[in-house]
Amino acid sequence: MTDTEIENLKLMIKDISGTDTKKCMVCGKCSASCPDYDNMEYHPHQFVQMVENGEIENLLKSKSVFSCLSCFACLERCPRQVEPAKIIEAVRQLVITSRNPDHLSAEKVPEFLDDDIPQQALVSAFRKYKR
Repeated sequence: MTDTEIENLKLMIKDISGTDTKKCMVCGKCSASCPDYDNMEYHPHQFVQMVENGEIENLLKSKSVFSCLSCFACLERCPRQVEPAKIIEAVRQLVITSRNPDHLSAEKVPEFLDDDIPQQALVSAFRKYKR
């Protein structure tokens, strides 16, 4: 990846997550509270630092992106409110959208609706496939 591509991905991750990775002081409290710590190749504080340092290519290939439980325990423990789970979710969204460039648009939603589909599925679909 070129430096420009890395910077663009970095900006996209920050935009999607709405977090400021520069606030992280690498204390590790987020990782210490992670219930899935042992199953992750990269831990929450490492995700934050890797995005900040532009090491995004490794994150996009990592299985840790899908190991995160999105429980937000890391968010609760962070003394600076960096919100690592949101950064992990943003990276996850980039991975998913790179695999399937056909994003769900609002106009296509009615064709998929039925009485049995949970509302959470619709919200999740928009979160993951909107961009």
